Amino acid sequence: MEENEELNDESLDNQDESQDSLVKVTGMYKDWFLDYASYVILERAVPAIEDGFKPVQRRIMHSLKELDDGRYNKVANVVGHTMQYHPHGDASIADAMVQIGQKDLLIDTQGNWGNILTGDGAAASRYIEARLSKFALEVVYSPKITEWQLSYDGRKKEPVNLPVKFPLLLAQGAEGIAVGLSTKILPHNFNELIDASIKHLKGKRFTIYPDFPTAGIIDVTNYNDGMRGGKIRVRAKISTLDKNTLVINEIPYGTNTSSLIDSILKANDKGKIKVKKIEDNTAAEVEILVHLPNGISPDKTIDALYAFTACESSISPLGCVIEDNKPLFIGVKEMLERSTDNTVELLKAELEIQLEELEEQWHFSSLERIFIENRIYREIEEEETWEGVIDAIDKGLKPHISHLKREVTREDIIRLTEIRIKRISKFDLDKAQQLIESLEDRIAETKHHLEHLVDYAIAYFKELKKKYGAGRERKSEIRIFDDIEATKVVIRNTKLYVNREEGFIGTSLKRDEYVTDCSDIDDIIVFTQKGEMMVTKVDSKVFVGKNIIHVAVFKKKDKRTTYNMIYKLMKGGPSYVKRFNVTSMTRDKIYQLAGDKASSEVLYFSANPNGEAEVVTVMLRQSGSIKKLKWDLDFSDVLIKGRGSKGNLVTKYAVKRIELKEKGVSTLKPRKIWFDDVVSRLNVDGRGELLGEFKGDDLLLVIDQKGIVKTIPPDLLTRFNDDMVVLEKWNPEKPISVVHYVGDKERFYLKRFLIENPNKEEVVIADDTKSYLELVSTDWRPRLEIEFVKPRGKDPKPNQEVDVEEFIAVKGIKALGNQLTPEKVKNINVLDSLPYEEPEEQKAEDIEVVDEEQIESDDNDIGTKNDSSDQTTLF
Repeated sequence: MEENEELNDESLDNQDESQDSLVKVTGMYKDWFLDYASYVILERAVPAIEDGFKPVQRRIMHSLKELDDGRYNKVANVVGHTMQYHPHGDASIADAMVQIGQKDLLIDTQGNWGNILTGDGAAASRYIEARLSKFALEVVYSPKITEWQLSYDGRKKEPVNLPVKFPLLLAQGAEGIAVGLSTKILPHNFNELIDASIKHLKGKRFTIYPDFPTAGIIDVTNYNDGMRGGKIRVRAKISTLDKNTLVINEIPYGTNTSSLIDSILKANDKGKIKVKKIEDNTAAEVEILVHLPNGISPDKTIDALYAFTACESSISPLGCVIEDNKPLFIGVKEMLERSTDNTVELLKAELEIQLEELEEQWHFSSLERIFIENRIYREIEEEETWEGVIDAIDKGLKPHISHLKREVTREDIIRLTEIRIKRISKFDLDKAQQLIESLEDRIAETKHHLEHLVDYAIAYFKELKKKYGAGRERKSEIRIFDDIEATKVVIRNTKLYVNREEGFIGTSLKRDEYVTDCSDIDDIIVFTQKGEMMVTKVDSKVFVGKNIIHVAVFKKKDKRTTYNMIYKLMKGGPSYVKRFNVTSMTRDKIYQLAGDKASSEVLYFSANPNGEAEVVTVMLRQSGSIKKLKWDLDFSDVLIKGRGSKGNLVTKYAVKRIELKEKGVSTLKPRKIWFDDVVSRLNVDGRGELLGEFKGDDLLLVIDQKGIVKTIPPDLLTRFNDDMVVLEKWNPEKPISVVHYVGDKERFYLKRFLIENPNKEEVVIADDTKSYLELVSTDWRPRLEIEFVKPRGKDPKPNQEVDVEEFIAVKGIKALGNQLTPEKVKNINVLDSLPYEEPEEQKAEDIEVVDEEQIESDDNDIGTKNDSSDQTTLF
């Protein structure tokens, strides 16, 4: 022990000595990391706001200009040339050049430059070629207004910034990670940027949103002007090819077909979705075919692809640029405004230089004319010295230079002496005058541009759009996305079992009672004989409480599933009846539904998906002077309350047993369903157009532009295509009227029909490429108006009105119908329908009906029939 103590003391002494000998790092070391961070931020990762280029990109563009002779250059040669300015390896330069080339704006490429859709890389730089695009030559360069600096070794000059006269940074986007900060500026549409620049110059408000080369669908609701904290959601464009095949034609930005397919296969392996096989037919355009097994819903699978794969992702922009050698965080709107204002200044500088050059050219042309026209050159023949020649010319010019705009300098006179004899002998006075006049016109035009600089800049942007805007239309479709709940679209990939007596549930209890198929992200709701309720996550084995009476997959915010329960508070004590919903709760928390007495017990329990209210028979034990030992209890007489309510008194005597006498019918009103055309989905939240009130067996009628007619259940997960022309609640008794063009007969036909087979999808137009659907009416008694083509040299035929009900009787859905007219038709219009009283629907049984709005999601009481204050108090 003493030895250990001595060792410890010695080590402490050494530690004290080491602390005393610490020396602070000073001098060069102190600034090294800060210098490195500054270098990475300023010289590598973040673009400059003036021209939108990172240093390596700017040096590549400068090298391309130096090498430009109109022909393609090997990329390897360009990379080698760029290394004179960029003190880094050739690989980084080649990669940066490929990225610029793939954006298809500044570089005209030749060879295999890779594919942003498939993720394939470019060929080696010695195999591919590049030259500047016409757009780059016009917009990026202007040596006379460029500020220059020495290259890193002092041997060459390179631009500080290129005079870019276009919001290039927003068109190409930028991404970089520096030390302590990063930038992520998303690409925007070429034409929309020009339109926004013009609006800014006109003093109008504008908004710009990203547009990606991979197309796809984007939700820009939270774009936040491209600043920190913003977010956009991007989705692949998925459509249904047939009932067993989905096709992906556009992919989200930041992914490629390979990574997208990998994410789908991983989700399939994890059981989130079910896929039979995937075909990648991508070439110039994306085409990924996802084949589904029989019985799998395509609509549900599309939602699952968005929920569990790279078919949907979020991108968080971060607008960071370099200004005056410092990082600056700004939004895309301010970036565009600064770029546009900078473009105006650059155009002004170019015009000022142009004006100066034109005036100088006019000055010398005028001097030249005076010199030759007045034969002043003859006055120098007798001069023997150079100074004498200069003075003689100066003296000869003076009588003729009063109209010049500046004094004649010695340099001007020296330049006159350099005129060749051949030029003097062939001098044409008229041509000289025309040149001077054309110069005067150009000077006047340039001055006009300078005086109306904003108009000149607007015209400049319009010309850019006219010359280079074709084929650069928006690719990414802007939509508002619907929120997808993963639990609603996940495939049931496992089985749930229960051991009721011992109180265990889980996916590994395969020897016990099977409950239902479920997914590994589901929540499970459990009720026990003691009146306890709990919601817990699916797991291999979980203890939830002994004597389980009900177990099921729990649906959040489910206002329709209603639980009917009769319970007693204590042994031999009074019994109560209650109806309640469970819409939200805390996971793994035990809720007491039958009081907190140790002897409380549930006597009867049922779970009803549509608020059904059954009739039960209550039987009492023979005791004392009880006269009525048996009676029926109808749950429809009990209103739905919060789960914590005490309920209504059934009896104060002991209950022998309770038996089901009659199954119940729903006590909920038919569900109101709306269609939101913004997201093309159904909802029960009141968004969009009300389609009607739907009971359990009601269907929707859907007709699209291809003439496909079908009836479907009002499933909230259903996706609707853009070519849909009819979506309404289906009335089996109401005829559907269709006008269609029959291609082989070259005539319009009118047909009326009823849907006889609701489960079958049918086409109501002829099966040829020339046939098409003209119009559809689902009114009871529609009317049409036919406009005819005016015959050449004749009076037009008056419009014809058609009463559809009189014109044709209701026939089968496959019938061709009656020819509408043999004449050539210009237009067919729908007129106001004839009056018709719809037959009243048969009223349901005279039962108590409860609004969904009455169903509470917490423990609040709603009130019951025959309420009394002691029976409705909360536990």
